[in-house]
Amino acid sequence: MSIRPPGPQGVPLFGNGQQFADDPFQFMTACADAYGDVVAFDLGPIPLYMLTNPQDIKRVLVTEPDRFPKLDLGDDAIYELLGDGLLLSEGETWQQQRQLANPAFHGRRIRTLGDMMVEHTESAVGDWNDGDRLDIQIEMARLTVRIIVTAMLGTDISEKRVQRVQENLEPLGARFEPDPFRRLIPDWAPTAENREFRAAIADLESVIDDIVADRRQRGYEAGADTPVDADTDEPMDLLSLLLRAKDRGEQTDRQIRDEMMTMLLAGHDTTALMLTYTWYLLSQHPAVERRLHAELDSVLGGATPTAADARQLEYTEQVLNEAMRLYPPVYTLFREATADVKIGGYRIPAGSGLMLPQWVVHRSPRWYDNPDQFDPDRWTPERAADRPRFSFFPFGGGPRHCIGKQFSMLEAKLILATVAQEYRLDYLGDALDLRGSLTMHPKEPVAMRLESR
Repeated sequence: MSIRPPGPQGVPLFGNGQQFADDPFQFMTACADAYGDVVAFDLGPIPLYMLTNPQDIKRVLVTEPDRFPKLDLGDDAIYELLGDGLLLSEGETWQQQRQLANPAFHGRRIRTLGDMMVEHTESAVGDWNDGDRLDIQIEMARLTVRIIVTAMLGTDISEKRVQRVQENLEPLGARFEPDPFRRLIPDWAPTAENREFRAAIADLESVIDDIVADRRQRGYEAGADTPVDADTDEPMDLLSLLLRAKDRGEQTDRQIRDEMMTMLLAGHDTTALMLTYTWYLLSQHPAVERRLHAELDSVLGGATPTAADARQLEYTEQVLNEAMRLYPPVYTLFREATADVKIGGYRIPAGSGLMLPQWVVHRSPRWYDNPDQFDPDRWTPERAADRPRFSFFPFGGGPRHCIGKQFSMLEAKLILATVAQEYRLDYLGDALDLRGSLTMHPKEPVAMRLESR
């Protein structure tokens, strides 16, 4: 057994950091092509190993998840932003918070949110007109912010607050773009980037504080002025669950803040990006777009879509899955090996980081014919059954899989169905360039022109 997996040579102190920062997507792909299923490289401050075999990924996420917890990348900024929310917490804290949050994401409750999702979408589309030009990423983000706040914070959000959220996304995203020199600068240093980052957090915390205060005033118990669960007669949005838990002494204000920040950011960004990339791909593939329209016309006949209708929109779901295959909003996951372990014939030392890159696996010719082709038909049950389970994992997997998967898929299907019944979207830009941060974003505005159907 080889002691260390193969990998690219780095430079002293910075390792492969500059190569990764220049183009993380090309770098990961090139490493997998050159070195195989297990690749060693150095992004600092700890050894990192990239795994691209679905069986190894399944082992890390599903078979032995306790041996591979979330990786602490040594960057305090992410914890300053999201704290001990569901995305970053571990152990008993994560188990407690996950159990507390589960009722808000139960499939039965999610299905009751369909009408609200469509109402918000119709309101947004009501401001559009044939021939308008817009940045579809911004439009989708505005819409998904409104939906996540209504669904999980139990209230509406004003246009002014939506704008404040969006204005702060750029300095937050910039802080997490790959930069080999950043680890040389302490987080407390008063650089312009650090000041902008902390100002953005403070402004978002102010938005969250206002929303929480509004919910306290309106009520979050049985009989409150907000939708309630038919069985419990109590509001079951996540914020209500957390506030009631705080009354029982099971939550702190800091825990509520961390969960609300996680929900506000992670709960809207990935769905907005999924839809952004879907609109882009549809504009580049008119035959797929025509099939999508044909299904919408057949199933909906011009009517407002419902959660029940969404279950019949099979091709629509295939389109979304194929968009997430080619452009996964979460493009890589990180885990830590807590003990020495053998993976792919190599020894991975305890304390090492593991990178599980959706970007690479989703585009591998080992699992997909013509992997760069946009082909929603590869998601028919017959074709999908031939591939390993973790050749496609946009929502992660195992105990730490994304709690919002059902919510996000229903939301995306209903938004896509509602908008695509009214408009075609024509992409006006050049090739779509990407940048890596916490999620994968387009480098430039995604300019679209509306065309009424």
